[in-house]
Amino acid sequence: MGAFKLGNMTFGSLFKKPETVKYPVEKKPQPEGLKGLIAIDVNNCILCGMCDRSCPTDCITVDKAESYWSIDRFACIQCNYCVTVCPKGCLSMRPDYAPAGATRQALRFDVPKQEKAAKKETPKAEPKQAEAKAEKAPEESKPACASADVRDEVLEAKLAGMDPEKASKVRAALGL
Repeated sequence: MGAFKLGNMTFGSLFKKPETVKYPVEKKPQPEGLKGLIAIDVNNCILCGMCDRSCPTDCITVDKAESYWSIDRFACIQCNYCVTVCPKGCLSMRPDYAPAGATRQALRFDVPKQEKAAKKETPKAEPKQAEAKAEKAPEESKPACASADVRDEVLEAKLAGMDPEKASKVRAALGL
């Protein structure tokens, strides 16, 4: 009975494509959903450290002061959790295997410094007028109540541009 199975398998393999490939020249396609290794897009990284704090094996290191991100690929278990918690989406799992290495060392990626975008505020006409009044008269020559009046005008101008519910909470907190 065993001879028939062996003969059937041998005879069947004569007409099939071989299972192996000529490796250096030809590579097998990676299986769908393979979690191979973590890749980072350093241009989008903001060095928040979410991946560092969430990694169960502590294989990721984020140093904001020296502006670098590093990973120890030997310690990584490809759990994909760092990819899911990254707020900027700069981490991804590549369907490749990590290259073999003779020594255990962390790969370090220097993250370029990002310029913070200037906040665009639409200045109101009323605060500018109140600030202009404050600049015209020096603080020493004004009585104390006059500087408080200017401050209150600036505050009211800012509160006028806010959401009415938030403005009422701020007024209540300040006792206005």
